[in-house]
Amino acid sequence: MASARTLSAITLLLASTTLAAQAEPVFNRVASFPVAENIPADMDNKSPSSAEIVAASADGNTLIYSDSPLGGVGFIDITDPAAPKPAGYVKVDGEPTSVAVAGGKVLLSVNTSQSYTDPSGNLAVIDLASKTVDESCDLGGQPDSVAVSPDGAFVAIAIENERDEDLNDGEMPQMPAGTLQVISLTDGMPDCGTMKTVDMTGLAEIAPEDPEPEFVDFNDQNEIVVSLQENNHFAIVDAASGKVTANFSAGTVDLDGIDAKDDGKLEFTDSQDGRRREPDSVKWIDDDHFASANEGDYKGGSRSFTIFNKDGTVAFESGPAFEYELIRAGHYPDKRSDAKGVEPEGLAVGTFGDTTYLFVMSERGSAVGVYTMNGETPEFSQLLPSGIGPESGVTIPGRNLFATANEEDLVEDGAARSHVMIYELSESEAAYPQIVSDDQDGKPLGWGALSGLAADPDQAGMLYAVSDSFYSAQPTIFAIDATQKPAHITRAIRVTEGGEPAEKLDLEGVTTDGEGGFWLASEGNPEKDIPHQILHVDGDGAVTEAVPMPAELTEQSTRFGAEGVTRAGDLLWVAIQREWKDDPKGSVKLLAYDTKAENWAGAVRYPLDVAETGWVGLSEITANGDWVYIVERDNQIGAAAKEKKLYRVALSSLTPAPLDGELPTVEKEEVHDFVPDLKATGGYVVDKVEGFTIDADGTGWVVTDNDGVDDSSGETMFFSIGKM
Repeated sequence: MASARTLSAITLLLASTTLAAQAEPVFNRVASFPVAENIPADMDNKSPSSAEIVAASADGNTLIYSDSPLGGVGFIDITDPAAPKPAGYVKVDGEPTSVAVAGGKVLLSVNTSQSYTDPSGNLAVIDLASKTVDESCDLGGQPDSVAVSPDGAFVAIAIENERDEDLNDGEMPQMPAGTLQVISLTDGMPDCGTMKTVDMTGLAEIAPEDPEPEFVDFNDQNEIVVSLQENNHFAIVDAASGKVTANFSAGTVDLDGIDAKDDGKLEFTDSQDGRRREPDSVKWIDDDHFASANEGDYKGGSRSFTIFNKDGTVAFESGPAFEYELIRAGHYPDKRSDAKGVEPEGLAVGTFGDTTYLFVMSERGSAVGVYTMNGETPEFSQLLPSGIGPESGVTIPGRNLFATANEEDLVEDGAARSHVMIYELSESEAAYPQIVSDDQDGKPLGWGALSGLAADPDQAGMLYAVSDSFYSAQPTIFAIDATQKPAHITRAIRVTEGGEPAEKLDLEGVTTDGEGGFWLASEGNPEKDIPHQILHVDGDGAVTEAVPMPAELTEQSTRFGAEGVTRAGDLLWVAIQREWKDDPKGSVKLLAYDTKAENWAGAVRYPLDVAETGWVGLSEITANGDWVYIVERDNQIGAAAKEKKLYRVALSSLTPAPLDGELPTVEKEEVHDFVPDLKATGGYVVDKVEGFTIDADGTGWVVTDNDGVDDSSGETMFFSIGKM
């Protein structure tokens, strides 16, 4: 007879197997490939390079992307999707705009225009195996999107002949008019002599004489849907005959509950009526329905995506719902509030098993919404993190893979490079987002740029974070329930003075005061006459006391000031991020403020690690038990990031010395390297580990700053490093 222990194990195994069988599959990112790795050896590795439109080989083992800045097409070996490898690069004469694959051939649309009024371009054919250019077809204008029919019989190219946005404020019409080109294919090779030019003038209500086709896609009946973005119009074309079989306006959307002001506040109380969709990407869902990503370009952009019936009627309109999912995950780009918000741009559709998925890419929010299609109605499934500016995506159902091409390359700013990111569908938990906000009054609670972290002294898993100067018009303390997965921001406590938002604050640190309120550290900037200070606020966020740092210190200060605050008894310890003018190189101050005596009690020096590249500074300070924990980080990102570490200093060694005397230097001990944690979700290592705390049961928690999704992927990582 089996023992009780054996039976218990069998029961647990059967239960876990049943749960696994019932689990819903999810997409998780498994790798990120910086396309700079494909830059040819004879070129400067710091040359701007970008992944814009991405396609996949028939076997799904190779990704191919167009690269406009560098002027070529790149190849990525994803035989092992978790370990992508550079697989070659082909330079072309001109500016690649889009790419598709037909059999063993890569079809690349190339813009060779000398001017807006003299547009030209060609369709280059590259052999996938040899990576050599076979031939090209003259397209007679400036191309944009390219697509191949599912049966491999045709290739369609949108000839945009785009307008000059600096001419007459970009007003249309601006000739020459755009067209659609359809070419027959044989074994992937285009027969240039079969090219049909499809006239699209006279269709749209807006600038009918100047159609500007943007994006094309085929269904299984070899019908081509074409978006005319600036014209706010669609056309459906029969590929075999080259005839326009239907055309209709993309229409408008009434938006309510959005943020339409770039003002450093996240307030979703504005409305926009009659907003033109102005669609960018279009993708067939099936032979009778297609989706549009309503990015906007000319005078519109509805922040939404739409499912259209083939007859032009609307089957589904997302309105602000797609944007709301990004807001909840901290991906809302406030600096685009007065423009087009999250700007849905790219789309991808794929059927994995019995489920059809629609992927909606936010160019400005740098995230991907995943929807399952239930008839005509998409149902939100999950949000995926992406690189900066996802332009396009490709599904590889046969390998359970999805990939995005993220076009922004910030090499000239020393920031993130352009990446292709790879995701795998499996029965597991969604790894992202790691922190989301609850709704309040029917609207999502906006948040971002989390820069400090503190724990409730009594309630395990109850944490508090602050947002930094990116939201200086709305300084906020956020209450976080870390007992849920993902963690939930449950409340926003606005920091106020006299009932109004407190001004000129750059909140970088927070700690509880033991009486239901908080102490906050605000980083100043002497170049802008913004004071370095700490503030005492009550439980509702009202400032009860503002304490400037002493003049003898601030006369020596720089813009790199307070980056964290913690309380140990009656003393507050404030971490200064980098050296001030009176500090020896490689040494920063930890300042002590006596809350009982209400004076600055002195300081000690803290020794910094040496940076391989850039600089190293402090990001956080947390007292717990006999130790004070300190976060050190460099200002590097991706492969260049080396220093993202947690150290500790014995609390007994923190004896503040007078500010006018020689300051003692404390000894530190390394506790944890965050770099493996920052790689755990398959992305590149982000720059700013800004918050660390230890909660009431001794668990260490970490949060990163997403810079308000400004020149940033918007990813916020929030995770535990276990018991301390």
